[in-house]
Amino acid sequence: MNVNQKVIVVTGAGNGMGRETTLELLRRGATVAAVDISQSALNETVALANASANRISSHIVDITNLDHVKTLPAAVIAAHGSVDGLINVAGIIHKFRKVNDLSYDEIHRVMNVNYFGTVHMVKEFLPHLLQRPAAQILNIASMGGYLPVPGQTIYCSSKAAVKLFTEGLRAELTGTNVGVNVLFPGAIATNISVNSGAATAAEVEAMQKQSTSTIKTTPADVAGKLIVGAFEGNPFHAFVGSDAKLIYWLSRLMPEGAANLIQKQMASLIK
Repeated sequence: MNVNQKVIVVTGAGNGMGRETTLELLRRGATVAAVDISQSALNETVALANASANRISSHIVDITNLDHVKTLPAAVIAAHGSVDGLINVAGIIHKFRKVNDLSYDEIHRVMNVNYFGTVHMVKEFLPHLLQRPAAQILNIASMGGYLPVPGQTIYCSSKAAVKLFTEGLRAELTGTNVGVNVLFPGAIATNISVNSGAATAAEVEAMQKQSTSTIKTTPADVAGKLIVGAFEGNPFHAFVGSDAKLIYWLSRLMPEGAANLIQKQMASLIK
């Protein structure tokens, strides 16, 4: 679905990939309903967009709160007249700790944002999307959704759930006007650790020095372009970063070997 002159909802629009996706959509002629939990972050995105109010609207929403999400479709339609697509970017990680050392609050928070937040958004917008001549849903998973990352087991579990949720939804909507696909980013140059509350900036810097990984990160603006391209193209699976593609095929060909490789790289980061 070409995004020109379409109304697209983007979650996590206040920073990182969500912000860059928003800006890329606007560059391609779309109108964007930018969703985030942070007012200040959304204000920055809107300022960077430098677009008129009829091209971008900001919506402060906690996607884990179903009551909040239920009011969003009406707000978007009131602002822009319709809604043609949904890109679920919002996501968080947890501290690099083993499951045994995570609190239930941390576990539930990650699952609620990454999985249930995505489900909430899809469920509330789908009835409206089904009424459009053409519509599209793109959910962001992670290469952690097909490969275990020690120290981020709950995060990976949430993204694996997003993967299967999206694939099942695509199958259910076959033959309708709504396309559905899932995208797997690799290592992206964003502040997700700090924004998630999983680490301070100093802790992130220390972890980067400790890491034995030599994987190159993909800039967030490049990720934004690829996300919008995947949204328009509707492939079954889409990837951002050569690392995501490499690990995908490696995990399919030799799953245990791929898991062991990541375990060795991540061992120094787990507290």
